[in-house]
Amino acid sequence: MPRHNVLLTSTSLLAIILVTVHISDDIVRGFEPGGFQNVRGMLTMVVWLYGTLVLGDRRCGHVVMLLGSLLGTLVSMAHMRGAGFVGGRIAHTSGMFFWVLTQMSLGVTAIFSVVLSARALWKARRDRAVRPA
Repeated sequence: MPRHNVLLTSTSLLAIILVTVHISDDIVRGFEPGGFQNVRGMLTMVVWLYGTLVLGDRRCGHVVMLLGSLLGTLVSMAHMRGAGFVGGRIAHTSGMFFWVLTQMSLGVTAIFSVVLSARALWKARRDRAVRPA
């Protein structure tokens, strides 16, 4: 497996873990309800995980990882607007450092994963154009 695929798989897996930690932390803090409505998020994570581990060397796997990483980026960026990372309901609560660390780590990892998956898709497109039919 080429090095860039190992990096992409690793960053995608790390982003999945960080999104899961973030959602779990929000549920524990009472920011999000911890009910049956979380099944949709779980199914999204399953598709992202399947795309990463099973389809990781294929173009469709790169697309799944790109979309999942964009989602992870949006989750992190959504917390940067308004009151920002440490404003609003999270301000001065216990575990605030862990929450902010998770958001920052998710943002960095997801953006890096977006770059790697876009690069893999671009390389596959370029390789297909060069290869005779």
